Amino acid sequence: MKSSKFVSRVYLFLILLFLFAPIFVLIFFSFNSEKSTSVFAGFSLRWYRNLFEDEAALTALRNSLVLAVSSALISTVMGTFAAYGISRMRKKYLRTAVMSVTNIPMMNPDIITGISLMLMFVFVGTLLGLSESLSFVTMLIAHITFGLPYVILSVLPKFNQMDKSMPEAALDLGCTPLQSFFKVELPEIMPGVMTGGIMAFTMSLDDFVISLFTKGSSFQTLPLYIYGMTKKSVSPKIYALATIIFFAILILLLVTNAISARDEKKQAKMNRTLRRTPPAK
Repeated sequence: MKSSKFVSRVYLFLILLFLFAPIFVLIFFSFNSEKSTSVFAGFSLRWYRNLFEDEAALTALRNSLVLAVSSALISTVMGTFAAYGISRMRKKYLRTAVMSVTNIPMMNPDIITGISLMLMFVFVGTLLGLSESLSFVTMLIAHITFGLPYVILSVLPKFNQMDKSMPEAALDLGCTPLQSFFKVELPEIMPGVMTGGIMAFTMSLDDFVISLFTKGSSFQTLPLYIYGMTKKSVSPKIYALATIIFFAILILLLVTNAISARDEKKQAKMNRTLRRTPPAK
């Protein structure tokens, strides 16, 4: 029994090492005083200073953040109301059909999604007589498209877990449906909304394939900028940038997990309270 546990732990350690070793190497050499990726010459913040002096890299980073924040906000609002509508559907077959359509952007290969969106944008741009069919707007629409399912799948379970008598009680006490949603339902589903928004943000910030097919000539995101550098040689300042992004995403994931853990504790406490409460006679 003990030997099997030891083997399983060693196996898990090897898997984690295989997954995270390249990231640790990248972080390690981002502090190297020389350009070498095989010999560590000494600790230095040289490449971090060079990064903040590179206007092109900072512009690409700013573009990625603007795109990710914009698409995450729009996806969160649209996904929350979509989840609200799906949770109110009475017919099971209709709800199943809508959820199947919702999952398509997640299940579809990125290259298929990117090509199909590009063809649609070019077709619409040609019909409208636009001089340039692809731009920031097309990238924004594309990122909203693949971000929506993550928001819906994060918010919908919160609607299903919520006590249905709460919004009904709010309506009985004089609230309008809109007031009931914002004052009663939204606070209950907020952990799911925040989780979905963070997921949409990270997916948008990380995306490369769909962005490559839907980008305009005047707008470049950070993944596209890094890809352009790989055709020549990748500067160690990109290691520094990747390190910063890695820790930023890590913090977001920790926040997401903390929100989920707090919500689970709250739900468990509520369930214990309901079990202890004697039924009304």
